[in-house]
Amino acid sequence: MNIVLLSGGSGKRLWPLSNEIRSKQFIRIFKTENGDYESMVQRMYRQILAVDAQAAVTIATSRKQVSAIRNQLGDQAGISIEPCRRDTFPAIALAAAYLADVRHTDWEEPVVVCPVDPYVGPEYFEALKKLGDQAASGRANLVLMGIEPAYPSEKYGYIIPDSAGDISRVSAFKEKPDEKTAASYIRQGALWNGGVFAFRLGYMLDKAHELLDFTDYEDLFSNYEKLDKISFDYAVVEKEKQIEVMRFGGQWKDLGTWNTLTEAMKEHVVGEALMNDQCSNVHIINEINVPVLALGLHDVVICASADGILVSDKGQSSYMKPFVEQIDQQIMFAEKSWGSFRVLDVEPSGMTIKVTLNAGHKMNYHSHKNRDEVWTVISGTGKTVVDGVVRGVRAGDVITMRAGCRHTVIAKTGLKLIEVQIGEEISVDDKEKFSLEESF
Repeated sequence: MNIVLLSGGSGKRLWPLSNEIRSKQFIRIFKTENGDYESMVQRMYRQILAVDAQAAVTIATSRKQVSAIRNQLGDQAGISIEPCRRDTFPAIALAAAYLADVRHTDWEEPVVVCPVDPYVGPEYFEALKKLGDQAASGRANLVLMGIEPAYPSEKYGYIIPDSAGDISRVSAFKEKPDEKTAASYIRQGALWNGGVFAFRLGYMLDKAHELLDFTDYEDLFSNYEKLDKISFDYAVVEKEKQIEVMRFGGQWKDLGTWNTLTEAMKEHVVGEALMNDQCSNVHIINEINVPVLALGLHDVVICASADGILVSDKGQSSYMKPFVEQIDQQIMFAEKSWGSFRVLDVEPSGMTIKVTLNAGHKMNYHSHKNRDEVWTVISGTGKTVVDGVVRGVRAGDVITMRAGCRHTVIAKTGLKLIEVQIGEEISVDDKEKFSLEESF
């Protein structure tokens, strides 16, 4: 089974846990059987492999999310990197070219495309296999999954099938309606369009070449920023004549707001928090090292992270985006392929960061033009390389790097250090990378 997971999002709707880099699918909020916490993308990936251990999973995402994906999934999944945002059709075309030219997938192979962030059960992944098999049969060029609607929703487009069968030709598509119109669609047997569909790879490549001017994956990637923004629904779905829909009536939730996300949580408290027995339907998610106490609250979500604190009525949480857009501050926490960092303090000419490196991982070998850095190791062991000089390090060691010098740190065990940046122009863009191997 070839699956393309669409991973995007601007990180507004689940603030303060989500941000430009850490979109909702990377928040570790679902408790597993062994007591750890996993994110939406980890949960989705685990569930896919539970149904099909040989599934080829490719994640279509932006550059900014690659490090978080590598941190959470390792190197198992393929990644189709969008150089910039160009909506869903260019993203899917690029992923198709990636499958053909990088992964060497046969053009006759079926490909299933779905969002990375719905909350679903095992039956969903069995349905994905059936969707792919239906696309492979060749009876239709495009096969959609239609979600049995739970209520008249204004958030989804609607698919109206020709019949009430499990698989049907599509009669019409309807844009996101108001609630009254949605109810009338449902009476006609309409299904939610959840953005899940399947096709043969060759079909999508033919469509991509028909609508976009490129030769192969490398050419499409190099000229991606020149493409017009266009949705897959508008470019392909609404114009396709040979199209079917497969009904799905199993568990499926779009966890797009705090209200819907907390409905899927197995516990009411994540992190250090207390509430009294006068609270009802209250969820607390605390990522910072200070306790949170809630007394006598009802239907409320409380979330505390390095990026901010949210206290909201659950119903009102879906209206937070315009307020979050008024908040202008740098990202305070992010996961990287090698570990994570958390900003502890920001001054006009300095910044203090706690860095955590996973065992066996390292930072890029790099330099900064406009700032000095000082590392103080607080736990673990490893080694640093500063202008080609290798030094073993452990708790208590201090390493100083002047502006312009090349440096990296390599973790033998899990390694934690405090990084102090000193300079008048501290910027994430002030970084030049080098090959570590060529420096010796």
